This record gives sequence, C-alpha cells and structure tokens, in this order.
Amino acid sequence: MTEPAPSGDEKEPVAGEETPPTMLEQMGGIAGLLYSSVPVLVFVLANTFFGLTVGIWSAVGSAVAIVVLRLVRKESLQPAISGFFGIAIAAFIAHRTGSAKGFFLFGIWASLVYCGVFLLSVAVRRPLAGVIWNLINGTGQAWRNDKPSRFGYDVATLAMAAVFGARFIVQRWLYDANYTGWLAFAKIAMGYPLYGLGLLVVVWAVRRSDKRLKAIEEAAAEAPKPETDAEAEARLREKYAQAPASDL
Repeated sequence: MTEPAPSGDEKEPVAGEETPPTMLEQMGGIAGLLYSSVPVLVFVLANTFFGLTVGIWSAVGSAVAIVVLRLVRKESLQPAISGFFGIAIAAFIAHRTGSAKGFFLFGIWASLVYCGVFLLSVAVRRPLAGVIWNLINGTGQAWRNDKPSRFGYDVATLAMAAVFGARFIVQRWLYDANYTGWLAFAKIAMGYPLYGLGLLVVVWAVRRSDKRLKAIEEAAAEAPKPETDAEAEARLREKYAQAPASDL
C-alpha cells in the first residue's frame, strides 16, 4: 500500500538547509546554563575556605577555562565570552571593595538599569521586546501599527522588566543583609531559569503578532484594489458609449 503524498501545505526539510537555532541554543544550550553557574560556585567555595583573593582568581580562572573548553569542543563562544567579561567585572569590584559580596554588586545594579530601560520603552510606546525581536529578524515596523500586536509586546516587555526588577529587589536585600552564600544561590536561581520564563512571554507575543500580521496581509491581498481616476474615467466612457441614445 502506497503512502499518501504530502499536502502542499507541508514543508519537507531541504537537504543541507540549516534550521534556525532555538532559544535554548542561543543561550548556549544546557551546557551553557551549567557553565554560567560554575564561576559563581567556585568563587563562593574558594572565598569560604581560602579567602577573597583566592576566590577572585579562582572565579576568573574558571571563566577562562570555560572559554578554552568551548573553543576546544568547537562550541559557541558567545555565551562563554560574555560570561567571562561579566565575571571579570564582578571580580574587579570585589577586589576594589575588599568584600566578597562586592562580587555580586555589578549584577545587582545592572538588573535595576535593565528594569528601568524596559519600563521606559513601554512608556514611550516602543516596547523593547518588539523592537529588539523585529530588528534582529528584519521584519519591519508593521507590528507597531497593529494595536493588539503592540499590546502583546507591551506585556512581554513588562514581563522582562519584572524579571530584572525581582532580581534587583531580592539580591539587593541579600546584599544589605550580608548573606553572601544566599546571594550566590539567588544569582544562579534567578539567572537563566527566571530569564527563560520571561522569554516564554516574549515567544507568546511574537507568535501572536506574527499570526495577526499574516492574517492582515492576506486580507489586504484578497481585498479589491481601489479604482484609480483613469480607470474610473475609462469605465464611464465605456458605459456612455454602450448606452442607447434615448438614455443620454
């Protein structure tokens, strides 16, 4: 018995065609999520047993090791390199302040800045979730003319603002209370996992907007085109030319 032929709506994979990376792959995959936690854990353990200086150099060394490891394994370097610079800045602040909790200070205030930027973008009617997504994908500004699409991106942008706002509030309280160990736990737990929840809202907004814009585009294509002045004049001439003399 022969199998039914695929319908015209189904797209078969093309040999050699690369599929776009998923959200998890863009974040470095499962390995990237684990690697991002290593320097923080190394810093806390080394600082606890050997002091601040050893903790700082151990964190930086582990970040460098992760970059080298991903390079050897021919994995994406972007997450590792950005993570290295983040750890380097955190280590510098910890060294300057002479305090282990200073290691987390940069991330705390960065979260507040990100929260403010996301909120401001909604206030000026340029929700960053929509601006960034459509800029990266080159899909234009049509979403801004569709009120429901803009509302969806507002919700997504506010969700990301809530993520960064929660990070700042919790970690700032732990910083003031001198809970260095809990700061490390909060940084990891409120890192990629919480960020991933915010991105789920962004994905919802993107799919909702794309569906609406596609429907609007199809409706516009099916709608009759407005008659131009020249076409109207030609139609009237033809009408009068075909009309009986008694009707004129």
